[in-house]
Amino acid sequence: MSATGEGARHRVADHNVIANREFTRQAAQFAASPVVTSDAMIHPIAEATGMAGTGEVLDLACGPGIVTAALAPTARAVTAFDLTPEMLRRAEAHCTAAGLTNVRYRQGDAAHLPFADGAFDCVVTRFSLHHFTDPAAALRETGRVLKPGGRLVVADIVTCDVSEDAALHNAIEVLRDPSHVRMLPPGELVALVERAGLRVVTRCSGEQPRTFEEWAKIVDDPARVAPLQTVVAALAGAGATAGIALRLDGDTIRFTHRWLLLAADKPA
Repeated sequence: MSATGEGARHRVADHNVIANREFTRQAAQFAASPVVTSDAMIHPIAEATGMAGTGEVLDLACGPGIVTAALAPTARAVTAFDLTPEMLRRAEAHCTAAGLTNVRYRQGDAAHLPFADGAFDCVVTRFSLHHFTDPAAALRETGRVLKPGGRLVVADIVTCDVSEDAALHNAIEVLRDPSHVRMLPPGELVALVERAGLRVVTRCSGEQPRTFEEWAKIVDDPARVAPLQTVVAALAGAGATAGIALRLDGDTIRFTHRWLLLAADKPA
């Protein structure tokens, strides 16, 4: 392996340690977040799976199993896959409480999926790509494990197309949660999916109003949140919108996350 390749491998390994630590601590708050559990994106994801969602489904970076549980009732089987064991434990508890018996649980890295070529009719992933050091690699792996004619449904928060605003948005997100790598602008997300050999067939988007308090609570780290709140309030007061309509509403910091959902098919 080249020095460059070895360095990249170590960077991924180091980031996986960070992501594991962050999501182990965040698991309870993440699972309880009204944004995470809302039907606003879950229903469109389930709908976008189409007939592929009735077969073998992989929920990639499943987190606490919210999407897994929504897909399992109409799927032959769902594999809940995540890097963080604590998230998988919560996913299993959530699905067991819902009486679901067709869910399997696997731990691992999205860039190196432990599944055979063509193992799944459908892969779904939500709120995950911005945590991957190499989202292109994860999408290539997704394409590999899909059957010919299979479908990927990917939904993630996106940045705006103004590079300076996007950079500020991502910097704020990294300060809140160092497992964050980079939210993509919509066009780049579409291009990555297409370069993975998949054909985008449907797309939809939406907006999610957020408050700093609700958003920051998820990371469950008051010592980190307090100085971040000072910085974000100062940015909002100075009129820096960060491409997310960052603003002050009295004493409340508000902003808007935009999300993009794509359904893409693997050529038969």
